[in-house]
Amino acid sequence: MSLDANANRFSGFADLYDAVRPVPPTALADVIIRYADGDRPVVAVDLGCGTGLSTRWAAGWASEVVGVEPSADMRVRAESATSLPNVRYVAGWSNATDLADGFADVVLAVQALHWMEPSSTFTEVARILRPGGVFAALDCDWPPSVGNAVAEQAWHTARATVAVHEREMAGWASHSVATRTSSSSPQTDELRPTDSTDPAAAVTITDGVRFWHKGEHLRRMIASQQFQHCVEIAALREERGDADRFVQLFKSQGDYQALRRHGLDDATLGIDRFSDDAHAILGNVEHPFWFTYRARIGVRPQD
Repeated sequence: MSLDANANRFSGFADLYDAVRPVPPTALADVIIRYADGDRPVVAVDLGCGTGLSTRWAAGWASEVVGVEPSADMRVRAESATSLPNVRYVAGWSNATDLADGFADVVLAVQALHWMEPSSTFTEVARILRPGGVFAALDCDWPPSVGNAVAEQAWHTARATVAVHEREMAGWASHSVATRTSSSSPQTDELRPTDSTDPAAAVTITDGVRFWHKGEHLRRMIASQQFQHCVEIAALREERGDADRFVQLFKSQGDYQALRRHGLDDATLGIDRFSDDAHAILGNVEHPFWFTYRARIGVRPQD
């Protein structure tokens, strides 16, 4: 299965992505290290590392980090933004890293596993992990909580508008997509269809991109039989942001960027109204942004 379209989806907005996206909470690093037997230097591999945000985060607690990224655009940004001596980046895929057997104590996939073919990825993860090593798939809920219901609902309204155009472009039947009420707060996943016979199966979205629902990550990890123990936890990270960052976070999403490449403008996608609402509510004063991260953790069996 070629996933070239998945890598190409993230071309053209690496600078924006790197400037506004959050990094995972320190608490998750503490948990990952503990599962990895904590008292030894940690070698980490960051699959789908993008612009290196998560790779640089891992460099704060790992002795060596290798970021693996198929998108040249993202990888160039990662290399230019990183001067840490314990970090390097390589071209590669989650199921073809070209790293040695048992190389890593920890393998990460941060905001990335849903773009990876699961079965072959888990096989590769098990191959490059040492016995007892840890795989951690981390995902951030969107939007961040900003302590204002109106601002967050403005995000969800724009999110639903983007979803309408995405499913039209992908040719999905309208009845196959989750509906929302005026008070709901759906994640992007919930605005995309699932295979009625197998909710863990891939969905094809704009430009032939393949997507695997995040809510099925843990079930797929368990089903792979590559891990002796799997668990899901959540942690909160607080960062700061104003209205502009709130809007730019939205614009750093792949579906928005894909639709813009197809010629849809911000008025059509509901972003102009969302931006107006966000600026009226949040203004140019920085507020706490609380990002919820969900970690699905798998421990490789001891040989």
